[in-house]
Parts: sequence; structure tokens; C-alpha cells
Amino acid sequence: MPGRNNNRTVIPQARQALDRMKYEIANELNIPTNLIQGDYWGNLSSRDCGAVGGNMVRRMIQAAEQSLIANTTAGVRLGFQQAVSPLLGAGLHGQQLQQQQFQQPLQQQQFQQPLGGQQFQQQPVSGVGIPGTTV
Repeated sequence: MPGRNNNRTVIPQARQALDRMKYEIANELNIPTNLIQGDYWGNLSSRDCGAVGGNMVRRMIQAAEQSLIANTTAGVRLGFQQAVSPLLGAGLHGQQLQQQQFQQPLQQQQFQQPLGGQQFQQQPVSGVGIPGTTV
């Protein structure tokens, strides 16, 4: 079915950039671009067209991975800054910050005991389960 193109560009503004990339890669692979007539690449071998398309996909994946890494790194930095800035704003630096971090778990452990030091004992429950057992 010559001349029929079902490919749709998700972002219309990207069409020109993709076309430039296509010709750039064809030149890098020493594929004769003089055989291309307009948007018609049918005068080139399937192998050459596949090499161009494969390299385009490889570059787009690399760009997406780099973008993902950059966005993730930026998110981690932002989260770290948000977590640390209140501590730095409180005037905590170096050793004081470390001491506060180690003291927090100890303070939390003190509140895990029952209120008033009461001991809880099991009480028999009547009418539930086996008579004479506790729950």
C-alpha cells in the first residue's frame, strides 16, 4: 500500500524535529540521502531505512532515560532540601543535628510503656469459645 502512512505524531510540533533527526542519522550512517524524494524513502533499501529508524528509537530512548534521571534527581534534591531546611533554619548544624537524630528514637521509646505503668491481665470471657478459657 504505497503512500499510505498510519503513523500519527503525538505532538505535532515534534514532526519537524523527527524529520531533521531522520536525515541527520542517515548522513551519519552514510546512507545516500539524494535518493530520498520529498518524504518518499522508497528508493532506499529496507535495511537502510530500518537502520535509520532503529537509531532514531535508540536516541529517543536515551533522551527519555536522561530526562527521567534528571527529573528523579531534581525530585530527590527538592525533597532533601525540604527535609533539611527546617533543621538548618532552627540553627542546628553538624554535631547538634546528629545528636538530635539519635535522641529522637530514645524519646519515642519512653512513651511506649502503658500509661500509669498499669499491667494488663487477661480476663475470662463468658459465653465465648470453650468454657474456662481466656481470650
